Amino acid sequence: VVELKESGGDSVESGGSLRLSCVYSGLTFRPYCLRWFRQRPGKEREGVAMIYVDRTNVPLAADSVRGRFTISVDLAENTVYLEMKRLNPDDTAMYYCAASRSPYACSSSSESYYWGQGTQVAVSS
Repeated sequence: VVELKESGGDSVESGGSLRLSCVYSGLTFRPYCLRWFRQRPGKEREGVAMIYVDRTNVPLAADSVRGRFTISVDLAENTVYLEMKRLNPDDTAMYYCAASRSPYACSSSSESYYWGQGTQVAVSS
């Protein structure tokens, strides 16, 4: 059973920073992708950042969106992070961690992933 649990969401002021964490378990195949998505109020869920873990268990690529968000992974701790800087009210959203359902499943399609429950980020002006 694959499980993901996010944490780190909070209420911050504009210009602030947050680091989200996601502990995952149950992934028995390689390669796989770990992604962060978010859903802003009244909008569809969107991808934020992605990291690809290859067959030798090495994270090969990381996608940083907008230059303010950085994804990283600690494979020894099965934890993926999202470092967010210079937050603004438009970043207010529920942030979700997701992991591939099968090898090479790295598209943006929701069906390709196992999902966590989400962690709420609120940014005030």
